[in-house]
Amino acid sequence: MPDTTPAATVAELDRYIVGQDRAKRALALALRERERRRKLEEPMRSEIGPKNILLIGPTGVGKTAIVRRLARMVDAPFIKVEATRFTEVGYVGHDVESIIRDLADASVNLVHAERTAQVQEAADRAVDERLVAYLLKTQPDQGEVGEVQPSARTRTRRKRAAVARALRNRELEERVIEIELENEEGFSNVLEFVSGMGSGEVAEQFQELMQTLSASRQRTRKLPVREARRVLAQEEANKLIDFDQVVDDAIERVEESGVVFIDEMDKLVSRGGDSGPDISGEGVQRDLLPIVEGAHVATRYGTVKTDHILFVGAGAFTRSRPADLLPELQGRFPLRVEFAGLDEEDFARILTEPENALVRQYSALLETEGVKLEFTEDGIRAVARTARRLNEETENLGARRLFGVMEKVLEDVSFEASERRGETVSVDAAYVESRMRGVGGSSDRSRFIL
Repeated sequence: MPDTTPAATVAELDRYIVGQDRAKRALALALRERERRRKLEEPMRSEIGPKNILLIGPTGVGKTAIVRRLARMVDAPFIKVEATRFTEVGYVGHDVESIIRDLADASVNLVHAERTAQVQEAADRAVDERLVAYLLKTQPDQGEVGEVQPSARTRTRRKRAAVARALRNRELEERVIEIELENEEGFSNVLEFVSGMGSGEVAEQFQELMQTLSASRQRTRKLPVREARRVLAQEEANKLIDFDQVVDDAIERVEESGVVFIDEMDKLVSRGGDSGPDISGEGVQRDLLPIVEGAHVATRYGTVKTDHILFVGAGAFTRSRPADLLPELQGRFPLRVEFAGLDEEDFARILTEPENALVRQYSALLETEGVKLEFTEDGIRAVARTARRLNEETENLGARRLFGVMEKVLEDVSFEASERRGETVSVDAAYVESRMRGVGGSSDRSRFIL
């Protein structure tokens, strides 16, 4: 478990996200509050709920990035949903309980991946043994039937050692062998199958499915060694994993550490006027109330309690206010944090400072083809200035605008990279301005370009 002190959490977020210090502090405190709660004894522990937060700010300022990164830091089950995806019960669309079912799926996948990593070394050893056996099977000894003589046993050991050595050196990757499988697609096939089950088919149907799939179903496949290694590794890992324990741990993690990010909550608010309230939007708000407050939701893995799941709402609230939400729902999100808009200076920092900065990403991508990018200070400023201008002249996309500008600036060199191996391209202000000439302005066509 990483250090979850608020200062350490903010420092970790600073490595990837520029600015928005208030939001980072608020979410860091919400995370720390969970750790404090876990150290309490009952009944006090059950009485303390999560500090749900409402993030307010325009698109592209880092709302999703901060929450997603926070969940990843502590290996918490995480799901992002758009509030507009849901409709009031009785209308066509997704019901809000599907949020928790999807979160449970994400948690099971997360825990299963962790368990797979833990047993990977043992699984790889088992795979190597099986591959050697299959390879030897394709090259049977031609000796006489009967008791194996010492010399024959020695030849067999030598042959086995030679095959194992060739296998380790990846010299037999294209050799086609016939392998035997019990459950060909393993755990991933189980998840794919159950993902199609209806919301009413829950624990009993899932357990029945698992019992059916766990029955031995031997089948054979002919595959190259490289592909057989992948398939067998999945099967061997699943043999070493207790799926019942995976589900139990996943449900506990959802209930204690789950994070749900609900975006576009402002779009659940009526736009006003004479048409009356948005019945569907208000209905979705009412349906969200029990989920956020604490409810029992039936999933295919069993019942999930939502009492201590952290809910983070978000919205631009440019045409409405948080106060326009139902009072009951406002009360479920007691903490509010406003995100600041991004200016040219912020864009320049976003391009260069984070560990996953766009300048570093594009440089690394083109370096794979032998092309070196050198961004000058004035070149970075030109990209930032162009992004800010386009946001002002057209739709304000926040930091997302930088992706479009960078793609346009580097379009030619990216397209010609294979023919420009060994070159160094200097991306300065003149280079940026020449590539962006004619983009933007008052023309309606500009909104379709970037």
